[in-house]
Amino acid sequence: MKNTLTRYSVFILLLGLIINTAGIAQEQDITNYRMRFNFRTIKQHDNTRILETSFIAANKKDRKDIVPVYEAEIKFFNVLNEEEVLLGKSKTSNEGIARITLPENQQYLMDVEGNIVFKAIFEGTDELDSDEEEISIKNLNLELSLTEKDSLKIVMVESYTLDSLGMKIPLVEADIIISVDGMLSKMNIGEGTIENGEFEFEFPEDLPGDSNGDLTVYAILEDHEIYGDVIQKKTVKWGIFNKQIKEDKYTLWSEAAPIWMYVVLTILLVGVWANYIYTIVNLLKIKREGKKLELKTENS
Repeated sequence: MKNTLTRYSVFILLLGLIINTAGIAQEQDITNYRMRFNFRTIKQHDNTRILETSFIAANKKDRKDIVPVYEAEIKFFNVLNEEEVLLGKSKTSNEGIARITLPENQQYLMDVEGNIVFKAIFEGTDELDSDEEEISIKNLNLELSLTEKDSLKIVMVESYTLDSLGMKIPLVEADIIISVDGMLSKMNIGEGTIENGEFEFEFPEDLPGDSNGDLTVYAILEDHEIYGDVIQKKTVKWGIFNKQIKEDKYTLWSEAAPIWMYVVLTILLVGVWANYIYTIVNLLKIKREGKKLELKTENS
């Protein structure tokens, strides 16, 4: 009993030393990290808008040593001159990401040129200094049309902003990405340049779709300095789906299995049961030998 208590006390002591050492190391290490606070906006296909921050700590010496800052509260504002409107707040995830989604009918403060200014603010803690990031974007509209002309599948993208009278102002020039849904992420199938508000792309004929032949096609304006990220998508039956049916003689649902399966299964079962029997027989022998030793001990 005394030995058990001694071992338990030593374990608690070591655990306490480890925790204290880790805490000291963490306090020392924080000075070796540089905080990175990145902010971006994404306009989605349904005209809702995502405001997203990435909050991470990067080692000043080791670039591979990156630690996300989680449970940090980020506040998002729409700003015009001295006026600020709180749009929402969110805490960073285990990946250091905080985001809110603004509805399609969100009313924004904007200047006479149509610029919308967003600000993300981290107010700081006892361990971390406050930080903030500001971005200015214009509201760009993407329209995606999928048509067939002369047996060709055509992807047409139209992009424009609206002036104060609601008139369309075509986007002069910007890079655009066309992609489709893949198994794990989006797969790029084409890139090009929007000119005078339009971009046309010939869709490939050999892309696989789902069981119904459906494909989701995306038009993506990525990390633009004036418009941010803008995404538009549509689903169309342009995918190929070849269902190959091959009759297998032996399957899991077949009424009979191949002969070699029966042989292997029989050998395995015989081996298992032989091992059980051997174990039980030896246990009985050990029990009988134990009784004999007890009798000899009593008689002596």
